[in-house]
Amino acid sequence: MSNSYPSPSEWSDHVQRRTVLKGGAATGAVVLGGGLLAACGGDSGFTGEIGSASGELTFGSNASDPAPQAGTNAIVAAYMAQNPDVNVTLNFLDHNTFQENITNILKAGEDDVLSWFAGFRNKFFADQGQLGDISDVWENVSGLGEGFKAASTASDGKQYFMPTSYYTWAVNYNKDVFSEMGYAEPQNVAELTALAENMQSDGITPFAFANDGKWPIQGTFDILNMRINGYDFHIDLMGGNESWADPKVVKVFETWESLLPYHMTGANGRTWQEGAQALQDGEAGMYLLGTFAASHSEELAAKMDFFNFPEIDPAIGASSLDAPIDGFQMIAEPSNEAAAKELLLFMSTKASQDAYLGEDPSVVASSSEADTSGYNDLQKKSAQLANAATGISQFLDRDTIPDMAGACGDMFAAFIEDPSDIPGKLADLEEKKVAIFADFNS
Repeated sequence: MSNSYPSPSEWSDHVQRRTVLKGGAATGAVVLGGGLLAACGGDSGFTGEIGSASGELTFGSNASDPAPQAGTNAIVAAYMAQNPDVNVTLNFLDHNTFQENITNILKAGEDDVLSWFAGFRNKFFADQGQLGDISDVWENVSGLGEGFKAASTASDGKQYFMPTSYYTWAVNYNKDVFSEMGYAEPQNVAELTALAENMQSDGITPFAFANDGKWPIQGTFDILNMRINGYDFHIDLMGGNESWADPKVVKVFETWESLLPYHMTGANGRTWQEGAQALQDGEAGMYLLGTFAASHSEELAAKMDFFNFPEIDPAIGASSLDAPIDGFQMIAEPSNEAAAKELLLFMSTKASQDAYLGEDPSVVASSSEADTSGYNDLQKKSAQLANAATGISQFLDRDTIPDMAGACGDMFAAFIEDPSDIPGKLADLEEKKVAIFADFNS
């Protein structure tokens, strides 16, 4: 890689992340413009029209949980109904294994299309030449505006990703528990702490806590850092432009340490689904996680509501949050490029996104043309929360270099087991950051 490779904070969507989801109606539509442009073909055989491709196509997905898997199956079924000349083979792999092995999966080249994430994580592989350029697909897209396009664009100005949905990270809670016990949504961290104290007195664990795969609790760090130090500092820290040993970051972990007694112990050995089950059963009253937690079961979806993590510093407020964008990408050398691009184009459409949301109502569609009339309360509230945000990050492991995300995951996991010597832990992490970014930019 060349030294000109930009840091995550220098990507073209740094500013877009503030507004990529803003402007949507209260119903949940994300109105970002976009229009149908002339089809652009090429040597690949892609014509820009659904129904012209044929042959076999393989599709690798991390949608291992029931609702996302049903939604992904619905996309494929809807696509094959429009083009029966393409036979799609779906290969599902559990989420954590998929994410941890994405580099090997890309190198194997066994799947033409893969589920993945927008932002830096997509651009990282695009700039390594491991993904296929789908700019000609984007020339035929409608309903997705410039914000989503920026989140799908690599440093060469070309698009390598098709965004299909997003969700917000918030404090999910069990409505039945809140109603039965008379709890109210807190407006600041003091009220949140008081609520946690009341829950403990009532024999309820305040927060479900799970960290199998070492990614779930990264969302806790994200929100605390944005609440204490602000959005810009957080993005700059992700980009390697701030020090992890900074007293500002020490304060984040000191605050986190003060909140740990309100969380379930043993998080590193617990899956997020097990945390969701604890919330569903009323064992825990709250759960800081993406609103995709509702996809755990229909019972939890019916019981779950959420609130934005409250402010800690009134001068900073509570208007920044994680709202990751999910979607799909094509490998650099697919076995059936025309069909791969046609499927990706289909994924941008109302028909595809409506099919998915019909099975997994825990996320919000990326297309402004998707049917929002059937959105449930969680989807409407999620869209409203994102639309009101002034700073939107993609999530720690999507906003920084993969090796740095791994180092953070290791340090965070160690911290929640033993929160002693915070300055020492952060000094070690900063030393690793310097080496990781130096290697990355060499």
